[in-house]
Amino acid sequence: MIQLLTDWFAQAQGWLFQAVIEPVMYYAGLGDAIEDAFEGTEWFLIGVCEVVLIFLVLRPLEAAIPVHEFTDKRARWNDFIYTFLHRLGLFPVLVFFTLDPLMDHVSGWLRLENVRPFNLENLTTDMPPLVSFLIYFVVLDFFDYWYHRAQHGIGWWWGLHSLHHSQQDMNLWSDDRNHLLDDLLRDLYIALIALAIGVPPGQYVLLVSLSRILQSLQHANVRIHFGRIGERLLVSPRYHRMHHAVGIGHESKGRDSLGGCNFAVILPVWDILFRTANFTPAFARTGVRDQMPRTRADGSAVPPREYGRGFWRQQWLGLQRMIEFGRRRR
Repeated sequence: MIQLLTDWFAQAQGWLFQAVIEPVMYYAGLGDAIEDAFEGTEWFLIGVCEVVLIFLVLRPLEAAIPVHEFTDKRARWNDFIYTFLHRLGLFPVLVFFTLDPLMDHVSGWLRLENVRPFNLENLTTDMPPLVSFLIYFVVLDFFDYWYHRAQHGIGWWWGLHSLHHSQQDMNLWSDDRNHLLDDLLRDLYIALIALAIGVPPGQYVLLVSLSRILQSLQHANVRIHFGRIGERLLVSPRYHRMHHAVGIGHESKGRDSLGGCNFAVILPVWDILFRTANFTPAFARTGVRDQMPRTRADGSAVPPREYGRGFWRQQWLGLQRMIEFGRRRR
């Protein structure tokens, strides 16, 4: 069955590339990038499969067992635009013309210098592909955990990442609600780690796809948890919702300062080991504290911060927060 699906996918990739992508590339004068474009076609088709799977599985669950009713009916649609741009549209094109050439340059430079990246598969002889896949999965998730903590611990970085947390109606598309600059930095970081530990290109595609599907589940507006043991093995929607909780998940000890809890991307073991886990069995309200009206100690009112409603407005305000928070003293 798996082989049959793989064959179908390869046929679809070949047809789409020959019928659409290749003619467009030659027409645009980009014939030198044809080989990279074939790989990009694979990423596009995987994105299509992910979007269809997410919609068919998670959308009915959100309708059947929602955590709460949406206060903003536009919220899900706006986040879908992020998912569409990130997995099918603008972002893959941006990566194709920026990140991919950079990674090719780094890889070529290493070969010229006769530097071979460390390969985890060489630790033992005849390592089964499934075992190497799981090892790479765990290692990349470990580094992703620390990247996520940096997003919450460095002022200017939080200015960008706070866009992701500003969704008060978190839903199945909210995983991709990120600033483009933040996404580029993360993709570069993960790609460099993958290159350093010798992840094969074919496995890397599957690793990224599996991670994205699981993260879509985590952000869904569904009343789901994995039980006392399961919550400590895999990040659930309830566990990750606590990370998005107002005044808890993105702040330190309930104070208006950088920090938070439940930074694990896929495996809660990192939160447990580094004491950032919060297993409170509650489906918390999501958002950022400064989105709410507040009162200063002197009694004066603080108006809620605007995070924007549309894509471009949110991107612009994210850059403004990055500059503003970067200038603040810790």
